[in-house]
Amino acid sequence: MAIDAGRELRRAGDSGKVLFGKRQGEKSVLKGECKLVIIRNNAEKYDKERVQQLCKVCGVPFFEFDAVGVDIGSYCGKPFVVSFAGIEKPGKSKVLELVKGKK
Repeated sequence: MAIDAGRELRRAGDSGKVLFGKRQGEKSVLKGECKLVIIRNNAEKYDKERVQQLCKVCGVPFFEFDAVGVDIGSYCGKPFVVSFAGIEKPGKSKVLELVKGKK
């Protein structure tokens, strides 16, 4: 059974701790607090590559979400575009299972 990324992202936002934005995500990855980085698949190329490289160096998995930023924002319960989301605490969600088996 496939995991619904939008539903699990919403659940992580409600019951866990999710950071929004490239700067906050980068800081969390560097501190070792971030468990997963979610990147919008059509984010700006330079920013996307930079965050992906940082994740690889620090050993943090990343997931490319196939949705537009407005949809990701609405999944998270935010009224703005979200290109990058960092999951620090997944709470009751299964969002970390999105990257199981990928590495």
